[in-house]
Amino acid sequence: MRTTDHLHALTREGEALLSAAERAGWDATVPTCPGWRVRDLVIHQGHVHRWAADTVAERRAAPAPRASDDVPDATLARWYREGHARLLDTLSGAPEDVECWTFLPGSPTPLAFWARRQAHETAIHRVDAELAAGTERPEVDAALAADGIDELLAGILTRDRSRLRAEKPCVLRVRTRDAGTERTWTVRVTSAVPAVTEGGHGRADCTVSGPASLLYTALWNRAELTAATVEGDPGLAARWRELSAV
Repeated sequence: MRTTDHLHALTREGEALLSAAERAGWDATVPTCPGWRVRDLVIHQGHVHRWAADTVAERRAAPAPRASDDVPDATLARWYREGHARLLDTLSGAPEDVECWTFLPGSPTPLAFWARRQAHETAIHRVDAELAAGTERPEVDAALAADGIDELLAGILTRDRSRLRAEKPCVLRVRTRDAGTERTWTVRVTSAVPAVTEGGHGRADCTVSGPASLLYTALWNRAELTAATVEGDPGLAARWRELSAV
């Protein structure tokens, strides 16, 4: 996906998040974020939008603390919309070669990184809001979902802070089955940081396959991974949920 595609997704997902939150009500519990009510979810996302916008607008070379102050219910929707609009304006108006801090490998530019990261941050929390509003299985656009699986596996999972490890080396394969977005990733799990490659050559101890939307939400622990097709060692799929809680 291109930066413009991520910005379109960020626009759509940001608006859908607030719509679902308002349907659920500020006091509704968020089943996928223990201890949170919908107002906490919206305040969190609003602060993240502002933090990301400031990082790009101010050309920050290092991370700054993210605000966490409360917002009154009466002004929460407006406050959220302002932060979402500010982020979109900042990313849309930034030069392609803008230099600022990022925290995942693989992005061609910082601007591409922040557009992609905020699109997925917002999409996953939109799913949280939908679940709080009673949607049984929120759907995510297949192309966005496949892109998000790639970001999660090839970027977030390969950081030193990730916890997915195994004393006995094993291989997990993830495969999307949507027409036009069929992609496969191979995750080699050892006692070190997981190694992830795109492609499906060689033996796998466990293969998880299904629609990109289902795999995306399941790998982010917003749906049961067992709702997908799991072939091979089911314990490896279970270990994902245990050690990759996000």
